[in-house]
Amino acid sequence: MVERLTVGPASVSELARPLSMSLAAVVQHVQVLEACGVVKTAKVGRTRMCRIEPAAMTAAEQWITDRRHVWESRLDRLGNVLREEAATSEETS
Repeated sequence: MVERLTVGPASVSELARPLSMSLAAVVQHVQVLEACGVVKTAKVGRTRMCRIEPAAMTAAEQWITDRRHVWESRLDRLGNVLREEAATSEETS
């Protein structure tokens, strides 16, 4: 759904069309996305239109980037420790 909404706004029915789930399940998913601020909806006549909320996506992207930097740093330190241990092991052999 989020992927589809990056292309542009869509109705709940349009979001449901390619999915193998009930319209009620799609509505529930949209409600969760709206509650967490990723999606905004508006009633246009009898149709509920959905659009992506760019600010929420930017915040999510920043959070993921921050986590990635932390884990890359940890993995770099682990790699250094393993290389040092391998070098020490070769020296004692």
